Amino acid sequence: MKTIFVILLVWSYSFSSVAQSIEKFSIDSGGASTITPTIQMVYTIGEVNAAERATATVKISEGFLSRFIKIKINPKVFLQGASLNPETVGLMNDDLRDLGLLPTTSPFGDGKTVDVSVFNLGGTTSLGEFEDDIVDWIWLEFRNETDVSQIIKGTSVLLQRDGDIVALDGVSDISLGMVPKNYYVVLQHRNHLGVMSANPIAVTEIGTAINFTENTTPTFGSNAQVALANGDLALWTGDTNYNGEIRFSGSDNDSNIIKDAVLNDPSNGFNSATYTSTGYLLIDLDLSGGGRFSGSNNDSNIIKDNVLQHPNNGFNSPTFTINTTVPVGN
Repeated sequence: MKTIFVILLVWSYSFSSVAQSIEKFSIDSGGASTITPTIQMVYTIGEVNAAERATATVKISEGFLSRFIKIKINPKVFLQGASLNPETVGLMNDDLRDLGLLPTTSPFGDGKTVDVSVFNLGGTTSLGEFEDDIVDWIWLEFRNETDVSQIIKGTSVLLQRDGDIVALDGVSDISLGMVPKNYYVVLQHRNHLGVMSANPIAVTEIGTAINFTENTTPTFGSNAQVALANGDLALWTGDTNYNGEIRFSGSDNDSNIIKDAVLNDPSNGFNSATYTSTGYLLIDLDLSGGGRFSGSNNDSNIIKDNVLQHPNNGFNSPTFTINTTVPVGN
């Protein structure tokens, strides 16, 4: 109470020539939490027997603010693409980082940026282990526990080689200003299908771990992830246009997107189908730094193998579509 009184006195003095007297006040035994898709506020209802003070740009009202409330979360996930031919079993390849192709601005549109140094050896300190090198950006989402389509909060985060998802310094646990409660937890990647927890998870201030690489972690939908050779689970790769589908053949298939991107690459002077386009590309399904339609180690075959071997494709049809199991969010 002492701190609140001093703040009110200083602001009153600074922005108003009207003196403010100290009056009796009462605090009602109420409180609430209000949420929009982008703003979350926790407040305690208070009633002060004093008038408001205002200028043209500043308005001061009576009231009581709670301390800043935040949550911590420690998700873990593997990407199939970066795990197809691992240099070290149990770790994803980090070719995009090694080739200097990782962007310092998130590809997910929230404008988050990092210093390039956070991609290497345990973030800005460069004192970490090589398994903490950054593989790529990830989109982390929290959804309403009673409505899986309602996105409460989403943010860009970073993925380490060992599957740990960390804050934008490359090493720290993820900490966000949110009410600790139950949420569906969603992870998305730019050319892999996303995953969502099967049930709401209790997200706390102390910290919540959720490991999507283990088959003991229930996920929403059927065969939401692919099993790797070592038994770990990973996000399906092959979504070259980030539409929540992986298709090898038929209309709007992802293989044709790879073909068109390669043939239309300005550097592909001979319009060769075996040309390898380089860069931070959606068509680079194994995250090797190159996208290839035809020839050895091409990305189209990755799609073909996933489609034909998918557990739900009982007839091994090349036109089968692998759909994301994450509900459309809003």
